[in-house]
Amino acid sequence: MTTTNPLAAALEAAADGPPRRYVITGGPSSGKDDLIERIHAAGIPCMQEEPGREIYRKHRERLGRHLRREDRREYSLEVLEAFIAEYTAHTSGIRFYNRGIPDGYGWEGFFGLKPTTRLEEATRSYRYDAIFVLDPLDTFEDPDDIVWAKDREIRRVHELIVQGYYDAGYEPVFVAPDSAAARLDFICANLRLPKPSRGA
Repeated sequence: MTTTNPLAAALEAAADGPPRRYVITGGPSSGKDDLIERIHAAGIPCMQEEPGREIYRKHRERLGRHLRREDRREYSLEVLEAFIAEYTAHTSGIRFYNRGIPDGYGWEGFFGLKPTTRLEEATRSYRYDAIFVLDPLDTFEDPDDIVWAKDREIRRVHELIVQGYYDAGYEPVFVAPDSAAARLDFICANLRLPKPSRGA
């Protein structure tokens, strides 16, 4: 089926090619949810929801409270396995990821934990093609973000996530605060993909 949408045509042309994996990440209140929603609306293959959130909710329901430092190791390993499964399930074409495996360095660092051997092995084995870091916004985007209500904590988590990607050997591309549409245009331009805002 022939399409006149430049972005759809580019995605279709890449669909049978080697996997190309792009991570969208950043600290709490970075506008990630809005951008991910925009990516889906543009018809670009993308993870629906960050696995860590649902796993966090399940642990919190079981414990009856927010996770503490002593709970984080089990939680982190479960999240890591979910990210590995998501990574290996993608075998061709373009796909965006709602956070990536090296995010684990930032979250574990925030809670004063050293990276597990499993995280280090996975970071070496499962590599992404580009990392896009969203600079923080001024608004909370999810009820769980209330955990990071202090501005210094939001900034600290953000910095640790960024450092984790540098430590993993990546050179992240930083995406300035803007509308989700403008941010997606910027990302697509960086990847030499047609901008979604141009439409059909």
